[in-house]
Amino acid sequence: MAAGTAAALVYLSQESRSRAGGVGGLRVPAPVTMDSFFFGCELSGHTRSFTFKVEEEDDAEHVLALTMLCLTEGAKDECNVVEVVARNHDHQEIAVPVANLKLSCQPMLSLDDFQLQPPVTFRLKSGSGPVRITGRHQIVTISNDVSEEEESEEEDNVEEEDELCPILPAKKQGSRR
Repeated sequence: MAAGTAAALVYLSQESRSRAGGVGGLRVPAPVTMDSFFFGCELSGHTRSFTFKVEEEDDAEHVLALTMLCLTEGAKDECNVVEVVARNHDHQEIAVPVANLKLSCQPMLSLDDFQLQPPVTFRLKSGSGPVRITGRHQIVTISNDVSEEEESEEEDNVEEEDELCPILPAKKQGSRR
């Protein structure tokens, strides 16, 4: 299982447990959907930056998992530095160089599902490219909609639990010889 998928499943498991309602301490996971779409962009002397962003009103969890950066046809033998601008855990914008590609010694770099939260900007800090960036856009949606039927079933189950008689200790019987 890929590291990105494993991380998403751990996240889903935690979210399902925290958002789900339950009876008697048991948790019923909320319906979850996970979609994955191919992502790609190209940086060059003409297009030095690209910003990946999603709609702010969207309730889904979005992750951009980068897989590879590579020089494409027409690249010169020069250093091409690619920088990622994103937000850290304190929501401060930071810029970090992630690749230094050169046609003669390192024309490509595998990022092994390097995961980022949008918005993310990619910049060709130096060099003329073209540099192709590829990955996956993963969308995780947790449905909080509970139908009226499910709510009434949960209420019925709670009432049934309240009506159950407590367990009484067994009566001792006279000893037999």
